[in-house]
Amino acid sequence: MNELPLIWLLPIATFVLVIVFALWSRKRTQDIRHTRTSEKSSLASDGPGPNPFGPDK
Repeated sequence: MNELPLIWLLPIATFVLVIVFALWSRKRTQDIRHTRTSEKSSLASDGPGPNPFGPDK
């Protein structure tokens, strides 16, 4: 195994890039969550949400 075959380079590089992107995305999401001025999600809010069939739609 003197040289790393090119066929192994693509999956290894893809795996490393996916891990780096996941870590970067996780950090960005945590930074947004810990910002006091960030808009809160209404996905799991209690009570009625906005009316998708209301007069303004």
